[in-house]
Amino acid sequence: MKRRMIGAGIAGISLLVAGCGAGQITQTDTQVAGVNGGSAEVGTIAVRNAELAYPENVKPAAYLEGSDADVVMSIVNSGEQADELQSVTTDAAENVAIQGETALPADTTLAVGPGKPDAAQLDGEMTLQGLTREIRPGQDVTATLTFRDAGTLEVKLPVKVSDEPRHDAPSEDEGHGGGGH
Repeated sequence: MKRRMIGAGIAGISLLVAGCGAGQITQTDTQVAGVNGGSAEVGTIAVRNAELAYPENVKPAAYLEGSDADVVMSIVNSGEQADELQSVTTDAAENVAIQGETALPADTTLAVGPGKPDAAQLDGEMTLQGLTREIRPGQDVTATLTFRDAGTLEVKLPVKVSDEPRHDAPSEDEGHGGGGH
């Protein structure tokens, strides 16, 4: 009898504790990924960290109207069936050129952009050709990707931030706010 009462008491406490957070808004319910690039999903296809490569040849950094911009992104097929990237369109460019792999075997990642992916990924390139407007860091364009089976998705492509450190940033040894100098 005593064991039954202890068991019932523990079960009651467990239900009470489990119900304490029910219906509450958590601090993490609105968090987004800590990457600058855009993300989107359709069916079993996910686009992650989609960006325009940083414009290296213009100071201050910008893609000028009429120039081309390389796209950097990962396209993940988490499904059990193969799919294929059929087209990419945007109103920010006259054409979108796709080179390299477009087939997405099941459970595979397609690395799009300059540079070689690791051995576990497929390799592709995508370029916005003939930009219809100037695009600077801090701005983005929207692209529509069409897949054979999954359908279409829209993804924002912000301009990638520079890999170079800022030269106008204060250095660590400039003594900010400390009183011991």
